[in-house]
Amino acid sequence: MAKHILLYGLVALSFCCFVFAFEPSPLQDFCVADPANSARVNGLACKNPMSVSVDDFSFSGLHLPGNTSNPVGSRVTPVTVAQLPGLNTLGISMVRIDYAPWGINPPHTHPRATEILTVLEGSLQVGFVTSNPDNSHITKVLQKGDVFVFPVGLVHYQRNVGNVNAVAIAALSSQNPGVITIANAVFGSKPDIANDILAKAFQVDKSIVDQLQAKF
Repeated sequence: MAKHILLYGLVALSFCCFVFAFEPSPLQDFCVADPANSARVNGLACKNPMSVSVDDFSFSGLHLPGNTSNPVGSRVTPVTVAQLPGLNTLGISMVRIDYAPWGINPPHTHPRATEILTVLEGSLQVGFVTSNPDNSHITKVLQKGDVFVFPVGLVHYQRNVGNVNAVAIAALSSQNPGVITIANAVFGSKPDIANDILAKAFQVDKSIVDQLQAKF
């Protein structure tokens, strides 16, 4: 009997840990972010409900194409708590992503969110890589109306595989999902990661690392 109680306790504890691994549920109808408040909390402090307006719950601009004239040929337009204060404590956000022909959204991760992406226009190759030791590459070409999910924390990317512009909308399971672009983080850190460390990690000559660090 004692073994059963211990087993049930461990199962219950596991479920509790799973729940607390994600953003907590709100304890009130809303908690509109107050960027003027300097209080340090896991999220943003709440604005006085009496000063909340309808504008705190709306955002305009996702109908506007992003400027893709950059080296990677894509532009992400975010709608996180920074742009939409009413998202505070609600555990969701979204982005619009525009892609020039053959443009990419480079390999990156979201440390705090799963992402679900819908193609609105064009064709996208999408993919993610599973964790060590397998590092399986899960990839597919999506057409207009197709949906794909990128599990939380895994490295993923998108590429426009057409000769016309492509557009996608993605939802994320955090008000502030964060983004770590792999190339920028590794080769553009401040201060630099020592080139001998990166040379050994990527198994290339130090001169190649120096070239990459100069680009970022």
